[in-house]
Amino acid sequence: MSLQVENLEHNMAKLTIEVSAEELEKALQKAYQKQKNKISIPGFRKGKVARQVIEKMYGPEIFYDEAANALIPEAYADAYDESGLDIVSQPKIEVTQIEKGKPFIFTAEVAVKPEVELGQYKGLEVDAFSEEVTDEEVQKRLEEEQQKNARTIVVEDRPVQDRDEIILDFEGFVDGVAFEGGKGENYPLVIGSGSFIPGFEEQLIGAEPEKEMEVNVTFPENYQAENLQGKDAVFKCTVHEIKTKELPELDDEFASEVSEFDTLDEYKTELAGKLKEQKIAEGRRNQENQAVEKIIEGSKMDLPEAMVETQCRQMKDDFARNLAQQGLTIEQYAKFTGMTEEKMLEELRPQAEKRIKTRLVLEAVAKAENIEISDEKLDEEIRKMAEAYQMEADKLKEVMGDKEKEQMKQDMAVQEAVTFVVDHASAVQK
Repeated sequence: MSLQVENLEHNMAKLTIEVSAEELEKALQKAYQKQKNKISIPGFRKGKVARQVIEKMYGPEIFYDEAANALIPEAYADAYDESGLDIVSQPKIEVTQIEKGKPFIFTAEVAVKPEVELGQYKGLEVDAFSEEVTDEEVQKRLEEEQQKNARTIVVEDRPVQDRDEIILDFEGFVDGVAFEGGKGENYPLVIGSGSFIPGFEEQLIGAEPEKEMEVNVTFPENYQAENLQGKDAVFKCTVHEIKTKELPELDDEFASEVSEFDTLDEYKTELAGKLKEQKIAEGRRNQENQAVEKIIEGSKMDLPEAMVETQCRQMKDDFARNLAQQGLTIEQYAKFTGMTEEKMLEELRPQAEKRIKTRLVLEAVAKAENIEISDEKLDEEIRKMAEAYQMEADKLKEVMGDKEKEQMKQDMAVQEAVTFVVDHASAVQK
């Protein structure tokens, strides 16, 4: 194999890759062996027709596609390594010569990682944040835990109240005529959830079980059903069941049941500590985002279109994998939402560009500050990963290839670059 590299505009490059005529001939012969049982020629048994006969009848081109598809992946992989380029896109392949007895030549147009002209990254201004945790915040978190541990009970001695869970029948009428989609039986509803149109749920407060009542509402002007937009409607409703949440007492017994602590005061102290950790993490994350955005704004880089397209497709594939974990295919999602692949890729584009720019500027910061990850730091990170996967660190390290380890080092250097820019920023009170 021989390789020529041509640098193009906007951080693109063209690789011209030449494979010897001998290698092409081997690929053509393999293509013949693979396809001969599928080719029928009168007077010959299937699978017994000589290659020369097939090529004479159909032309030598009959095996070209199969041979090219066999040669291109390996030849491109060799060229990728030999080029020394930092390629950041899928190649755009074009065959320029394929003919028996001659070298096989194709080109691969690729995006190359762009250089970054780094702007200011030290002394940036970011928002200061408070680590203080108030008694009100602790009480709110405590009440959230109280709600999680509430018991749902059926109420029989009172009418509907706000936040009750009810089971009801309803039927809606406009000008005395029932309308499509306006009827429900044994429908579960939480009063105050906003599940129904404005005004509906509030009027159910005070309703008594098994007594029909009327609810008068006006459909919003932007209601999804055009025939009901702005119309006055009457719903005949009957509540069959009322349920409410019975909250546990906030005392030492509650604390011992939901935590490892024996007293409520100890549990509150634990909650306050966790809230402080969250505030620090959220504040720090906000500072990181602000710092990175300012570095991007002050830096210059020319993103190749192919690099952005590749990132968009990777993000689409990630989204498809997440859907698959929920039992959905990307095709089903597209059918439900009316989202086409082209529209999805276009909507992902701003996020893809932001992700690329973020990575590039942080890599540039790491380079400028000589941030490198030692083998010892890598081993420590692998040990943490092994604990998370419940594996032995040595075994995890064995199954990881050199490229994976190098990628980990790069990712860790980028994260250290984030820490560096925030540590060297000025926190300003709003």
